[in-house]
Amino acid sequence: MNILVVRTDKLGDFITALPTFYVLKQHNPQNRIIALVAPLNRELALACAFIDEVIVDDGKSSIFGLAAKLGDANIDASITLFSSTRVALAQFLAFIPKRIAPATKIAQIFYTNRVSQRRSEVKMAEFEYNLELIKSLFENISLEYKKPLLEFGDAKEVYDVFCAEYDVTKEVVAFHVGFGGSSDANWSLDEYEILIREVLAGGKYQVVLTFGPDETALCDAMKKRFAHEKVIFYLSKEGIVHFAKLLSNFKLFVSTSTGTYHLASSVGTPTMTFFADSLFASSARWRGVGDAELQRNFEIAHERKNRIALLHRIKKELVEI
Repeated sequence: MNILVVRTDKLGDFITALPTFYVLKQHNPQNRIIALVAPLNRELALACAFIDEVIVDDGKSSIFGLAAKLGDANIDASITLFSSTRVALAQFLAFIPKRIAPATKIAQIFYTNRVSQRRSEVKMAEFEYNLELIKSLFENISLEYKKPLLEFGDAKEVYDVFCAEYDVTKEVVAFHVGFGGSSDANWSLDEYEILIREVLAGGKYQVVLTFGPDETALCDAMKKRFAHEKVIFYLSKEGIVHFAKLLSNFKLFVSTSTGTYHLASSVGTPTMTFFADSLFASSARWRGVGDAELQRNFEIAHERKNRIALLHRIKKELVEI
């Protein structure tokens, strides 16, 4: 069976879809699992052993062009984890026989199977809602998946090169101070500096600050704050898969709830993550796909008093790792 799984939004959202791909492949290895993704997620999708084919939607080409791509894949069924009118209509025009999606938005009229989920109630995590949709295709399918979900045979070699280049001689605690996507809360740079200095003072770990390829200005700003300390500033330019391999070797990854957090969780790295104090953006909805015991999740309160108290609590936890 040729099965299309659709998730065409940001990195973190795509990673919440990975258990769905994995479970479908495990259910029957003869299934051909096809991913429809945004351009930024193409590289990671191609690196997943449980994804057989990747179709990219840049959101700019015509719906008829996208429908033609889908038609060429001879798809028997599709599962759309997050829908839009564009991807819904393209699947309809591609004559995919069975089209499954949440029963939301006007786009639901183009699907053959519409599943009521009410994700806004956050009765489960985003990746669990994604998995639930599979039951419309295979009623008795096991939704269990391996953890870590992503593993790379050459991850240790990549890390060894990194250590040699940056003179890393201790285990790494990494901080990612930037954010994007659906992240609604984060510490200020002043507050991050306090946390980073707490780890530096302990002297037990190497501190690495990681930045995306478009965060040069942020990287420069943090360099000024730590001009006289032994802090490594890593601007990721080698691609998301290379970064994932590095992450898998870190002792701890500290960040807000953004795509890099989800990536760290998927490769089995312990995480310390900051969420907004709201149901929509909470850890209950956006917790990582990795082992729950490896995730330290915190909601940043709006009130200054509670925010300061949380900062002190996190400082203490960083000392104790």
